[in-house]
Amino acid sequence: MSTHPTVLDVTDRIRERSRGPRSAYLQRLAEIRNRDRGSDRMGCANVAHAVAGIPANDKFKVVTERAPNIGIVTAYNDMLSAHAPYQGYPDIIKQEARSLGATAQVAGGVPAMCDGVTQGTPGMELSLFSRDVIAMGTAIALTHDMFDGALLLGVCDKIVPGLLIGALHFGHLPTVFVPAGPMPSGLSNGEKSKVREQAAQGLVGRQGLLDAEMAAYHTQGTCTFYGTANSNQMLLEAMGLHVPGTAFIQPGDAMRETLTREAVRTVLGKAGEGAPGAAPGRPKPAGGAWSCPPIGEMVDERCIVNAMVALLATGGSTNHLIHWVAVARSAGIVIDWDDFSRLSDVIPLLTRVYPNGSADVNAFQAAGGPGFVIGELLDAGLMHADVLTVRSGGIREFANIPSLVDDRRLVWNSAAPSKDDTVARPVESPFSATGGLKLLNGNLGRSVIKVSSVPDDRHVIEAPARVFDSQAALHQAFTAGELERDVVCVVRWQGPQANGMPELHKLTPPLSVLQGKGFRVALVTDGRMSGASGKVPAAIHVSPEAAAGGPLAKVRDGDVVRLDAVAGTLAVLVPDDEWAEREIAKLPEAKRIDDGHGLGRELFAGMRRNALTAEEGACSWL
Repeated sequence: MSTHPTVLDVTDRIRERSRGPRSAYLQRLAEIRNRDRGSDRMGCANVAHAVAGIPANDKFKVVTERAPNIGIVTAYNDMLSAHAPYQGYPDIIKQEARSLGATAQVAGGVPAMCDGVTQGTPGMELSLFSRDVIAMGTAIALTHDMFDGALLLGVCDKIVPGLLIGALHFGHLPTVFVPAGPMPSGLSNGEKSKVREQAAQGLVGRQGLLDAEMAAYHTQGTCTFYGTANSNQMLLEAMGLHVPGTAFIQPGDAMRETLTREAVRTVLGKAGEGAPGAAPGRPKPAGGAWSCPPIGEMVDERCIVNAMVALLATGGSTNHLIHWVAVARSAGIVIDWDDFSRLSDVIPLLTRVYPNGSADVNAFQAAGGPGFVIGELLDAGLMHADVLTVRSGGIREFANIPSLVDDRRLVWNSAAPSKDDTVARPVESPFSATGGLKLLNGNLGRSVIKVSSVPDDRHVIEAPARVFDSQAALHQAFTAGELERDVVCVVRWQGPQANGMPELHKLTPPLSVLQGKGFRVALVTDGRMSGASGKVPAAIHVSPEAAAGGPLAKVRDGDVVRLDAVAGTLAVLVPDDEWAEREIAKLPEAKRIDDGHGLGRELFAGMRRNALTAEEGACSWL
């Protein structure tokens, strides 16, 4: 199947736009790759420090035998249910590496905060920039420069983009991501949301709400909705950076350890040896080893477009319209929201996973998971098939799903056809002919909206504005009964430069209650919404943000705002001359003091000052 012309055109535009920075990036990689290996290049004292903490046999392998040495970067902590399974992974990886004549070291750990814990608290104001801290932590770990490859252990929201950004700054290394999988299904996401809405109305007390939340988030693994964490895993599969089909295998599954061992084999270029490895019917190459290319060569324009397509085809998290812009920049590639928008016009929506439907990621996996979606997109020419991946079989291998034979041997079989067409559908009969995201333009700036989970009759909202300077102020107005009408809630001063661009997921229950009462309600904000947010139309990431003099700083209570996700517009219906002359409000002094200090927020002041716009990835390092 030839590649769809729009996919080719968007890719060509990105390639042309990125010609200068991408060429410079690849030249740097080539220069670094031509150096001697670490223990031969470094001074004796440097090498001694590097191997002082590892067993004698491993020292001998690294220094004398010149065996490959894998750097492990782990985001393990047991504050995140998704990362708790990683505790024992380094020992498994080291054991497998030794069995293959190689070594592995934990090069470093990176911080990993749980947005579920910090939602609606001051800690959420550190969340977005934690991505850049994780990227820097990854760089600190890998800058020991003793490694021939890297394994990256991380799953959740800012952790995967941060690890990927950091790894791309060491793009000369073969690199494989190692997931840990979702928790088993507990209380359904739909039932949990109902209880939250009841609590917002005062119909359920704290104990009832706590019981529901504990039943939903109940053990190790990622949350089971299709938010940012699980979107991360879908995108890594579409980029060919996992062992194929590993994203949504649960932590307790017997296959999980075998897949982790297979990641070691893959990064060492030994995936064709022994029990695990080759896709069905693919012969073992001469010498018995597949090659694992450097990550900086793998992540090219086609790879980035494949990730964007996978996001759109699954109605994934809007956070990735920020994160993957930053990821691309790290590989010398420049993308913007117009690229997402043009792709969205031709990419069909193939999945219904909460919040876009009632199924969770475990049901998605059972229906065929990422492998089914990737196979459908490849067959329809909607993904680039000619890309490098961590395996020499290319991206087509990622249309398969793994299983375990005789409790030890991995085999891969086609994920098609879908096992449940209420969850995953083929390209010829999609849930929607276009993707799940829409770009909005108008006199309020540029914005994005996730339309895949918004009811069709709510794609256009026109109503008077109520302006808030914080999400707490909106909650207070809701509790006081001041929002019982058609209303567009404008929540400003929530962008990267104002307060670090926190997610505003706590606004979902009250706005859902208002919509459920029949009112026409929308949210417009320069902040973010959680990847789990859904049915209320929300124009988010408005750029330029209010703190940078953006037009949200001009909006007043009572202004009529029109959000039109069909036409792709976001506008305040004020005469042009009046709008041009209207004064731009300033960030309130009390808010500036409150948002800038306390609970570590002052440590991130430099990041807020230096942050680029949301459409530029909210990067703080450029």
